[in-house]
Order: sequence, then structure tokens, then C-alpha cells
Amino acid sequence: MIAAAPAKALAATPKTARLFSTESGKGRNLLLLHGWTADSNDWSWQLPVLESRYRIVAVDLRGHGWSEVMPSGAYRPADYVADIEALLDTRYPEERFVVIGHSMGGQLAARLAAKRPDIVDAVVSVDGSLGFDESLTPVFEKVSADLRAGDPGSVAPALFDQFYDPATSPAMKRWHARRAQGMPAHVVRKTFGPLFLGAGQVGVGAQSELFCRTLRVAFYHLCRDQAQAERMRPWFSHPSSKVEAWSDAGHWIMEDRPDDVNAALTDWIDSL
Repeated sequence: MIAAAPAKALAATPKTARLFSTESGKGRNLLLLHGWTADSNDWSWQLPVLESRYRIVAVDLRGHGWSEVMPSGAYRPADYVADIEALLDTRYPEERFVVIGHSMGGQLAARLAAKRPDIVDAVVSVDGSLGFDESLTPVFEKVSADLRAGDPGSVAPALFDQFYDPATSPAMKRWHARRAQGMPAHVVRKTFGPLFLGAGQVGVGAQSELFCRTLRVAFYHLCRDQAQAERMRPWFSHPSSKVEAWSDAGHWIMEDRPDDVNAALTDWIDSL
């Protein structure tokens, strides 16, 4: 008699999405991950500099840009990470990458490093979704509720407005807003909450600290709040890790201060 397989073993393996990506340049491998409601065009201010020095793989995440739109319920951080793993394992087997992520992409880069240290050399988090104070939890809860009840094409730009800087150009704000308005509503709604809310979140408070303290790769985090930077500095054990607070920039630091960010990225990567 053949024993029944455990239910866990019988569970279907989640389907990974077909990701659009571009490859350019030669040298050390860099993987670029954008944020929520964005796409790989966010790195346009970095690509000319980075691809002149490194081999760059720039990805559109599931449901974003030119990548496959998956059904509702398939937008947890783990789903996004599984896609990235599949892309790297299939196209770049046994190769290692410095992973650079903005916003949500910063958290995904950290999650990938925790899960697959065999393919991640280092992480750069540009105002990544990590290390936020617990006082922001009610803000994230309200945004998540507003996304469920309202129009994501209005809720997302309203959230962005809270995190811009006077240095951010009006044209950039309109681009970000129109891009969010053109996305499938379920992608915008379902992606946001798990980054900051629930038992598996690693973006806020003690859960974020505990997660970050498990990372063993070199980690460079750029944020916009001095108190956050000071709080997060002891969390990363690798001697090359650093956390910096950047002024005169909104949430898209790499777009508001592209030359400075490019110099900071190349200096740090070349020092590893």
C-alpha cells in the first residue's frame, strides 16, 4: 500500500511570472529592482553610468511594466522573490549579483539576500521598504484600507505626495501618478499591505530589525530620515555595510539626485 503524500507536498508550486528584463554592459553583475507601481524605467538616470562599468540586468516585476500580470492573490513579497529567483536561476545559473532596489525593490532585494545568499553578493536599498518606525503602522493601515475601498489610481499618487521633496520636479510627479493610474487595480491593491502589515512583514518596527539583523551580506541603505538612519546602522553586521540619510530629495532619491547617487553607488560597489 502506498502511503498518501503529506498535504504540504501535494500543494501546487506557485506559478512564477514571465518577467521583462534588459541586459546591458559588461563587468560585475548588478540587478536593478524598482518599487511599487513603478517599472525599470526608474533606473534611466543610472543606466548610462552603471552599464559603462558593470553588467546590468534591469527587471520589471510581476504586474508592473512589461511583465506578466498575475491574478489577484499572487502579490505577496514571496511571490515577487520567487520570480526573481526563477529569472536568475534560469538565465544566469551559478552567477552572483549586487542587487539594487528602490522602495519595495529594496525590501525584495533584502528578502532575496536572506533566502539566497548563494546568488546575492551585496544589497543597495534606495529608500527601501525597511526600518520604518512603528508609529507609521496606522498610516500603512489606512493606505491599505483606502486601496481596498477606493480607486488605487487616486490613492497611490496621494501617498506619493507625502514623500516628495521641493526638489522633485512636477513632471516627475505626473509621471509617477499616471503610471500608477495605468496599472491593473488588483496589482496596486494587493501588493502594498504585505510589505508593512501582518505576521510576515519586515518593513516596520521590531520585525524589520530582527529581519535585517539576520542578513550577512554587505548592505548599503539610503534613506531620507536621520533618526531612521541612526536606528538602522547597528542592524547590519557586514563590515562594509552602511546607512546614510540623504537630504534635498524625495522618495525617488535616484531621480532627484542622480549624479550624487550614481557616484555613491559606484564608489561603494567598487570598494567591495
